Amino acid sequence: MSNFKEKLIHIKAFAFDVDGVCTDGQVFLMPGTEFVRAVNIKDGYAIQHCIKMGYYVAVISGGSSEEVRKRFANLGVTDIYLRSSDKMDNYEDFRMKYGLENSEILYMGDDVPDLPILKRVGVPTCPADASDEVKEIADYISDKPGGKGCVRDVIEQVLKLQDKWMNEQALIW
Repeated sequence: MSNFKEKLIHIKAFAFDVDGVCTDGQVFLMPGTEFVRAVNIKDGYAIQHCIKMGYYVAVISGGSSEEVRKRFANLGVTDIYLRSSDKMDNYEDFRMKYGLENSEILYMGDDVPDLPILKRVGVPTCPADASDEVKEIADYISDKPGGKGCVRDVIEQVLKLQDKWMNEQALIW
């Protein structure tokens, strides 16, 4: 692992996988409805706060749930990529849209489809329960599993390091 904290100084954007990162990866099959997923409210707080602080945020998922889109849109995320069969295409769209360098982006993924992005971004991260293949290339492995605060963990570290965590905006949801 390279020096994770030094890389955080340059972060201007975050990108996250959904299932297994923003959720615990469990999907409940309910008759007549979309899949049911559980999200972490503290992850949501961190996402909306970092957007208010001027960071760009994307979610990139192979899933297609309209409820997932609504959840992230309500937090202020405008770059929501669902039905992503090749996550790298969506990552590059996000990066180019804001003129970002790979070194300015932190990505958190948990499984094999996330590997191409994790190999390209400046700061590859993963939850505690990520696949072994992902853990092998991550600069940082959160001590929190997917859906249990790992998103907040990395956002909070970046914002604290850049002195953007606790301020008047932090008190407003």
